[in-house]
Amino acid sequence: MLYELLRSLQGTLPGATLVNYVSFRAAAAVLFAFGIAIFLGARFIPWVRRIGLGEDTSKTDSAQLAELHKGKKDTPTMGGLFLVGAMLIAGLLWMRFDGVHRYSLLGLFLVMWFGAVGLLDDWIKMRVPGAHGLSKRAKQGLLTVGAVAVGFLLTHFAGLEDQRGGPQLYFPFIKDASVDLTWALGIPFLLLAILVLTGSANAVNLTDGLDGLAIGCVAIATIALGFITYFVGDVRLSEYLRIVHVPGASEMSVLMGALLGASLGFLWYNAAPALVFMGDVGSLALGGALGYAALVSRTELVLLIVGGVFVAEALSVIVQVLSFKATGRRIFRCAPLHHHFQFGGVPESRLVVRIWVISALLALSSVAVFKVR
Repeated sequence: MLYELLRSLQGTLPGATLVNYVSFRAAAAVLFAFGIAIFLGARFIPWVRRIGLGEDTSKTDSAQLAELHKGKKDTPTMGGLFLVGAMLIAGLLWMRFDGVHRYSLLGLFLVMWFGAVGLLDDWIKMRVPGAHGLSKRAKQGLLTVGAVAVGFLLTHFAGLEDQRGGPQLYFPFIKDASVDLTWALGIPFLLLAILVLTGSANAVNLTDGLDGLAIGCVAIATIALGFITYFVGDVRLSEYLRIVHVPGASEMSVLMGALLGASLGFLWYNAAPALVFMGDVGSLALGGALGYAALVSRTELVLLIVGGVFVAEALSVIVQVLSFKATGRRIFRCAPLHHHFQFGGVPESRLVVRIWVISALLALSSVAVFKVR
């Protein structure tokens, strides 16, 4: 919206030409989203407290975990509403939606869809006595519907990789190596879209268990993906780095800017001791946004490095469940992984900062991957 307005004022308004630069709009999206999140959060948190939407720490199968988190009881939740709202507003203001930038509209749609699924899940938890939210099957089913719709529209509406005949799966470290995903009516790409989008959303959701943990890791991953999508979308930089060029993908760096600003604004209130929790409405939407940026920039495998913390958290749950079903024994003290260390006596704040450090190292490594061919 602001892009179109400022573009129409070029030649009459000094500085309006800056809107032509993706880097400027990405930076503006960060600042706008941060300010909006701070503004909305200051009003949202007291309102949620008044209507009684607080965290219920008793809804867990672990007595030890309930004891560790008893101090978090009744903390306002569903803060993802103002977090996602700030991101969407900043994205609408600063992203382009014309020409090859049709990825932008689909990205905002995905964030809204995943956020709506999370909102429904949170509402059931808060308002239905004894309920734990949507069933796993229902939640995954709704996320899958959104992922399939976006995957289909990426190729049939947004023209993802039209210049190559359709999407390819590219491998880090290996020059000119790719796998065609267009055979069998493009079903392989749809399956990849489901895996990347819903997997990323669920992984962030599982990581959201300590004050500031998930949102800090999201902010760090967002910075890395902001650079990655900018490199991929710029024809000169992609040629210099010898990576695939996806026209229009650089607009995802503006989306990542909006996500970064909103995340920092939310962290303002979510840092220990947290004044608000994001809930599934936030974690599912944010994870979906990270997955979408990787899908558009054709860096799905690099996402495994960028979001290495989220991958480890998700794998710990899978390993724990499989081990218990197969042997009756648990590998970890408690899953997801951050609870394993928490049960081992690591103070929450120290644990969160250490995981942030690991997340930052992984993010730096992911950016370095682009020059290694």
